[in-house]
Amino acid sequence: MPLSADQQAEIDALRSAPQPTLRVVAPGMEQHLYHAKPVLDHGFVRVIDYMGDDAAITQAARVSYGKGTKSVQNDEGLIRYLMRHWHSTPFEMCEIKMHVKLPVFVARQWIRHRTANVNEYSARYSILDREFYIPAPEHINAQSVVNNQGRGGVLEGEEAARVLEILKADSARCYDNYEAMISQDGQDGLARELARMNLPANIYTQWYWKVDLHNLFHFLRLRADAHAQYEIRVYAEKICKVVADWVPFAYRAFEDYRMGGAQLSATALDCVRRMLKGESVTQETSGMSKGEWREFEAIISD
Repeated sequence: MPLSADQQAEIDALRSAPQPTLRVVAPGMEQHLYHAKPVLDHGFVRVIDYMGDDAAITQAARVSYGKGTKSVQNDEGLIRYLMRHWHSTPFEMCEIKMHVKLPVFVARQWIRHRTANVNEYSARYSILDREFYIPAPEHINAQSVVNNQGRGGVLEGEEAARVLEILKADSARCYDNYEAMISQDGQDGLARELARMNLPANIYTQWYWKVDLHNLFHFLRLRADAHAQYEIRVYAEKICKVVADWVPFAYRAFEDYRMGGAQLSATALDCVRRMLKGESVTQETSGMSKGEWREFEAIISD
């Protein structure tokens, strides 16, 4: 189950005792507080706390840039200017703290974003739950033949059934051995910090993750992208919905300039200019490698 009974009781207690505050609140974010949003088969994302809103971004920008911002007539226009010109520090004025439950192999991808504060559930002190990520049949894919770190077509029939059975059986067997090692007929058994090394990477862990908006946008740009691994992408997509309610002006600018935009090299930009003049440009005449040309074609043909 996504939330334990103790976690749900804590959430219910907090929701039943709201506190007055003089701090700035974002109405769109308030609705997300203390609500766990299910992800995958046993995971979730929930907002614990946050600081700032769209106004906090523009307030910081105006303090930083002074008279230079007076030509911008509204907060949304200023935020779009900041996003368009890569002025990142005003977005760092907003922060969010989330409680995330996720498979260990997803956590190892996630933690590569080293610009957050993280405190993870400790399997040295506590016993991990018997919860494993088992992909749905439509997410059992073969290896991609063109991308060494990507998926190919969906496995079907007996091969898909065989893979699912292996995942389930290995998960159960590893956890059975984990339990047996840490508790042997009432004896002390193996230390938890050693027993945990036998567990598979699809077991669930949990952490608190606190990050500022600038670095959160960087995370979302990479992990909510269609090319990201499905299992981390679904977490990023869930967080996107939260951020869109929290800082709507900033999120719309992020969608426009980062998620929906594209960055071109000087060589690629030169090719665009040549094409606009009517020249027929090919990979051989572009000055790009085959990989660069393939990516360029994907951008201009979408």
